[in-house]
Amino acid sequence: RHMKAVEEAEALGKTGDRGAWKWAIRKRIWDFMEANNVAANPRPVHHRIPNFVNAELTAKQVELLPEFRAARWVKVNPDSPQKEVRAATLRAGKMLLVPQPRLRTGFFSLLNPDKIEPRRYGYAVTQAGVVQYGEPIDLETKIKVDMIVIGSVAVNPENGARLGKGEGFAELEYGMLRLMGAIDDDTPVVTCIHDCQIVGDIPSEKMLCHDVPVDIICTPTRIIRVHDVQRKLPKPKGIYWEKLSPQKLASIRILQQLKAKLEAESGELLPCGMEEVLPPTASRGGKGGKGGKQGGKASGKGCGPSWARGKGMQAEQSSPVVEHRPESTSGLTGARRWRVRPAQGSAIGTKVD
Repeated sequence: RHMKAVEEAEALGKTGDRGAWKWAIRKRIWDFMEANNVAANPRPVHHRIPNFVNAELTAKQVELLPEFRAARWVKVNPDSPQKEVRAATLRAGKMLLVPQPRLRTGFFSLLNPDKIEPRRYGYAVTQAGVVQYGEPIDLETKIKVDMIVIGSVAVNPENGARLGKGEGFAELEYGMLRLMGAIDDDTPVVTCIHDCQIVGDIPSEKMLCHDVPVDIICTPTRIIRVHDVQRKLPKPKGIYWEKLSPQKLASIRILQQLKAKLEAESGELLPCGMEEVLPPTASRGGKGGKGGKQGGKASGKGCGPSWARGKGMQAEQSSPVVEHRPESTSGLTGARRWRVRPAQGSAIGTKVD
């Protein structure tokens, strides 16, 4: 339904830069994850940064990164699949920055591991825990963020291009951190996804100045670095007000405050972007997280067994490998069991029935 609305609005020139092609990829991934039971609660995963089976293994991969070990301040998105990454950040004694969900009530919350009992770390990184233990920070706070972890719906490892759930919060958070001077081009951007979220059809030429590319991809089975500097996308320099729709601006108070402040300081009005059709928010399913409409047939392009192969990326040595074993060829795409088999010398993989 939303894709149809976007297509109609696009024909009338009312979507700004948010084309229907992105929604086709998102739907393909969401449908595939639901149809193949790769999805994990909360379900259905449509219109979410999707949670997935073995998401906790991506936190183990993040812990292996030298960038993570060297970092003192780490920003991690508040979504379900990155819960263990947030907990790992606190366990490592690092300062954790978590955005306010949808930037509704503010900007970021800061969690200091020294002020939280270690046995409470798992709770502290939930939405309720962040409210209880987090200290709000604003745009005037002087901080230096050493690493960013963001969720994704789909990622192209050849150029680092990613698609989120379509609401633009990762881009806005990144842009505001750039304006604060908290990050720069050299700040590593990491995303944690399932292997089936790796795709090859997010072209560089269709990405926009405010889209945030990634440097490192962590899946349950491997670590992939985007090495091809010729194809790698540039990172945003701040907030591109001319790309920000009036609908999005009206929904985020901190952006309204920032815009008013900048206009007052400069004495000039900032530009405004085109109208857009805001995407629907996710709905929780029934008991067991399996209620609601399930995804339809996915094309599977970019989701098949050739998951992390191609130029511009490199799998690191100690990663386990994943096997997918079709048990039925009936139905939408055939039900599968997903089994993670550790590579030699790796203690990361676990069996999933």
